[in-house]
Amino acid sequence: MQSTSFVILFSIGVSALLALAIIWLGYPLVVRMLGGMRPRRVHMPAKPSPSVSVILASCDDADAIRARVADLLQTEHPAERVEVIVTLDAARAEASHEDLAGLDRRVRVVGGDPPGGKSATLNAGVRAARNEILVFADTAQRFHRDAIPALVVELDEPRLGAVSGMLELPGGAKGSLNLAERYWRYERWLRLWEARLHSSVGVTGAIYAMRRELWEPLPANLILDDVYVPMRLALTGWRVGFTDRARARDVRRFAPAQEYRRKVRTLTGVIQVCAWLPGVLNPIRNPIWLQFVFHKLLRLLTPYLAALALLGMAWAGVSALLSSRLGTQLLLAVAVLGAVLCLIPRVRRTLTGQIAWGVALQSSIVVATVNGVRGRWDVWR
Repeated sequence: MQSTSFVILFSIGVSALLALAIIWLGYPLVVRMLGGMRPRRVHMPAKPSPSVSVILASCDDADAIRARVADLLQTEHPAERVEVIVTLDAARAEASHEDLAGLDRRVRVVGGDPPGGKSATLNAGVRAARNEILVFADTAQRFHRDAIPALVVELDEPRLGAVSGMLELPGGAKGSLNLAERYWRYERWLRLWEARLHSSVGVTGAIYAMRRELWEPLPANLILDDVYVPMRLALTGWRVGFTDRARARDVRRFAPAQEYRRKVRTLTGVIQVCAWLPGVLNPIRNPIWLQFVFHKLLRLLTPYLAALALLGMAWAGVSALLSSRLGTQLLLAVAVLGAVLCLIPRVRRTLTGQIAWGVALQSSIVVATVNGVRGRWDVWR
């Protein structure tokens, strides 16, 4: 009886662990291998340079917006071919038109559409744009001077409808990275090779560009424009690219609680995209269906598979050790060693920090799943 229960528990744990390995390691390695078989296209600068409208949708204060606009205007793209559309969120904007008076002549300030929110604000900004290429930016980041030209040159490829740039996160002292920052490096790497294979499953909202004629107004209360827009393009036959030559940097670092709230929003947004753009779930309509399923949907199983793997293998291991006197002594020794290590401040801080990040990231998936099942899309508060 004990042997049978051990086999069952061990099998459950191993199966769950194998599923996690396929989702997080197997799929990316296959994408890397297949993407590496495709030659990287060499882009020549477009002549003349296309005109660009930078859409800055913001709810921030005037000082933050002024600093961001000044940064955007330092681009190496020809000055006469660039305009910046600052769009103020109708519901949450801290700045007014009067606060932003006196900006450069290439900058226009417009009000976002009611009822507010990111999608309504973007709709108003794009409607005011006059140029052939749209570049999207957020207030908190800063572009490298060549970021806009690097995005624009990618769109010289005829079947590319949009292209994402790369967001750089700061890291901590001496280059240390928390779990969320390590995850983001992994995510950027995967998007690069997905784009090489066919299309990136999503773009980085803080730095991406698309053709003006391909824009369609976003539905109100949309959470993830940076997944909805590229997936809509993919469904209509366009490819979505990624370039590591167009870079934005973010100087902010987030605590686990902040990252938890952000992840709840983004993961709830993935489920919303499935509900509001159901074609993404159709393998006939969606040319990157497998990529979407592995990259976006199967990851939502991570906390449940991790729990099964941990509980199954731990239970099987403890049962096996307790079945013999030597095993019991070994288990006790390991417990004592763990307790002693936790008394060391540095070890305790490291362990506590990693546990906090792990709990924040995995619990956010559970909460997002509940939001999606209930159709609760108001996740900004």
